[in-house]
Amino acid sequence: MSWKPDRHSHLSLHIQIVDWMTTLISRGEWTVGMKLPPQRKLAELLGVNRSTIIEVLDELKADGLLEMKRGAGTFVSNNSWNMLLNKSQPNWHKHIEASIHKPNYHTIQLINEYEQDSSMIRLGTGELSPELLPTKLLEQSLQSISLNARDIGYSEPKGSKRLRIILSNYLKRRGIHIAPESILIVSGALQALQLISVGLLEQQSIIFQEHPSYLNSVHPFQSAGMQMVSVEQNERLAKTLKAARGKKQSLFYTIPTLHNPTGSSLTIEERKRLLDICTALQIPIVEDDVYHELLFEESPPAMKSLDKTGQVLYIGSVSKTLSPGLRIGWVVAPEAVINRLADIKMQTDYGSSAFSQEIVAYWLSSGLYEEHVTNLRHQLKERALFVETILEKDFSQISTWEKSKGGFYIWLKFNEPIVNKALFLKLIKQNILINPGYIYDPSDLHHIRLSYAYATLEELKDGLKNLLAVIKSDSCSI
Repeated sequence: MSWKPDRHSHLSLHIQIVDWMTTLISRGEWTVGMKLPPQRKLAELLGVNRSTIIEVLDELKADGLLEMKRGAGTFVSNNSWNMLLNKSQPNWHKHIEASIHKPNYHTIQLINEYEQDSSMIRLGTGELSPELLPTKLLEQSLQSISLNARDIGYSEPKGSKRLRIILSNYLKRRGIHIAPESILIVSGALQALQLISVGLLEQQSIIFQEHPSYLNSVHPFQSAGMQMVSVEQNERLAKTLKAARGKKQSLFYTIPTLHNPTGSSLTIEERKRLLDICTALQIPIVEDDVYHELLFEESPPAMKSLDKTGQVLYIGSVSKTLSPGLRIGWVVAPEAVINRLADIKMQTDYGSSAFSQEIVAYWLSSGLYEEHVTNLRHQLKERALFVETILEKDFSQISTWEKSKGGFYIWLKFNEPIVNKALFLKLIKQNILINPGYIYDPSDLHHIRLSYAYATLEELKDGLKNLLAVIKSDSCSI
């Protein structure tokens, strides 16, 4: 035994000896069952105090690499290889548990998993059916898009200048008059919320949301350390906001047009009232307006169009109308806010897809987008009527709902609290995937967010038939 610890090393003698013995065991030089020299002999050979050797041996015994046999001495443990293997691997479970971003509800994890299964009838999915996507037109439009080297490189921090100019003109139809410099291109509306959460708010800020809320099914604010407060838009709203906010930073998240998951829309009077209350309390508003183009009737004005003081941060997207895979959305806000969000976006992904931005710019400027959305509204309206006819025939005795005014969803309310995890799992076994109300409000056991936008008409018919059969079967077994 020629090795000795280096007394001039920055590592302690104890650590050096532990590392040395561990290396000998891992290399197989000290084999399983091998007996170590006595403590005094080891101390003499290594030139250290016996107390140091005792500490080393105690640590290696605790790690499972050595074992003591009473009256026989110290031996290399039979389990030393397994212990070394476990010790060499990071404790990923501990890392995951301590991470900043919170895990999603198990139900939503299952929804995300089973949505990839083509055999499932997806009755709650928040995206368009493949048959409603303009796949052929998108493919043909690629032939009309000319690109140069700059077009396919990194875009400006705020996104493609050409697309932002086109959006500036397009948003005028929504009553929003804004310069291209006050627009940020993002990778979908969800990224906009994530940028806002980390770029404009401090931890423990209050996020007011409507009840129920889409934000409960994703965690852009919760994982950034924000407190979520659900509120009702009633005559006590101003007092509720003031009391709940206290002295903390806050903002109000709203989907005033075709709310997700309920499908309801605020009237012009309700929009003005909410804007007036938040302006008086200096609470910024995030207006998520991704569904407004899918209203079956004329859309009420955007809250942003009523904003005279920069109170409203406006979010739009083509994910619900043209293609979710393009991952293109936008934020409209005061230029200082846009500059801040753009800086953070560049730190996270260095810009949205250059190709996707060119495609969206072409569709908006050529008239293809408006033509497609007009046709899409017509098809969605037919689908909504198809589902409502089935509901009226088969579900009217056990549930209630409001006639769809546009978008994707019918907020179906059952008379009894039957929409629980057990029902969700039982339906999965029947190849039916639903979005239960409790993912938008943990206490809601009455609702299903029923989507008519994804499944085929035949699947919608079969899915609703089987849903009814499972519910009736459960009722009979009670």
